[in-house]
Amino acid sequence: MKMIKTIVAGAVAALTFSSAIAAEITGAGATFPFPIYAKWAEQYKAVSGNSLNYQSVGSGAGIKQIKAKTVDFGASDMPLKVEELDAEGLMQFPAIIGGVVTVVNVDGVAPGQLKLTGPVLADIYLGKITKWNAAEIAALNPGVKLPDVEITVVHRSDSSGTSFLFTDYLSKVNADFKSKIGAGTAVKWATGVGGKGNEGVAANVQRIKGSIGYVEWAFAKKSKMTHTQLKNKDGNFLQPDDDVFKAAAAGAEWTKTPGFAVVLTDQAGKSSWPITGISYILMHKAQADGAKGREVLKFFDWSFKNGQTAATELDYVPLPSSVVSLVQGAWKAQLKDASGKAIY
Repeated sequence: MKMIKTIVAGAVAALTFSSAIAAEITGAGATFPFPIYAKWAEQYKAVSGNSLNYQSVGSGAGIKQIKAKTVDFGASDMPLKVEELDAEGLMQFPAIIGGVVTVVNVDGVAPGQLKLTGPVLADIYLGKITKWNAAEIAALNPGVKLPDVEITVVHRSDSSGTSFLFTDYLSKVNADFKSKIGAGTAVKWATGVGGKGNEGVAANVQRIKGSIGYVEWAFAKKSKMTHTQLKNKDGNFLQPDDDVFKAAAAGAEWTKTPGFAVVLTDQAGKSSWPITGISYILMHKAQADGAKGREVLKFFDWSFKNGQTAATELDYVPLPSSVVSLVQGAWKAQLKDASGKAIY
């Protein structure tokens, strides 16, 4: 289990908050937003004195913990359906947008050099394509010297929103993958080696020659992993960055989607990254501890208003101001304290 508990030294900025005593809020879930939540927590601590203790344990575990009320908020990269939200007394809102990338450990292949398509990637994860010099991969990469080496597939072993985004995309572009494996936070993989969290997948890819895996882009960059290009729905091969994630998010229909449950995989558009995702926050509508609920909202409110630069530097896409306004409206309408009073 990986945990964030930021302690930032230095002078406290002249920004004041209503709480006179420093508070700590707790959250658990998705590994996808871990780098930006860590940065926001560091910056927020410096100006408010309040800290975030976030357990980067995977979306499935985060959903379980918020349902059990053992944390102040949960985080998931797979949006919950309205029926499940209502049954559990939860509301969800988007927090950040980013991308999932494929990473490889193939001798002689430079970062961003190898080209893959969704159907070929799905066949690799189905165990149909088993060598790096297979005809299907070679046809996409003329001039690239591909070794006669077995492919080792690496996937998440825990319940993961990153896996949901990855398998949702592959299910959309490969009918065989959809029928045999399907989309989900935890699926029955056809082949490969499992790793817990982004960290576990990355460690296996870095250790095993000839391997391929999938991780969140900011994590791949920080770990200096060899990423691949991917061909999008419009037929263009793209390199991952915040611009292509932003392009994929441009068509999101927030107002038409109950519970903000937008999925951005395989979006149309010449510059749209095919495995773009949104990370969501889950909170109980009825806040037994209204003060703690208010602190959670203060953290995200501050992050939405002041964390755009940090998000962009880590190659995430901040929520557009219009979406932030929708989120704030949902906070006012849905989150109440024990007396029934809105906490925002």
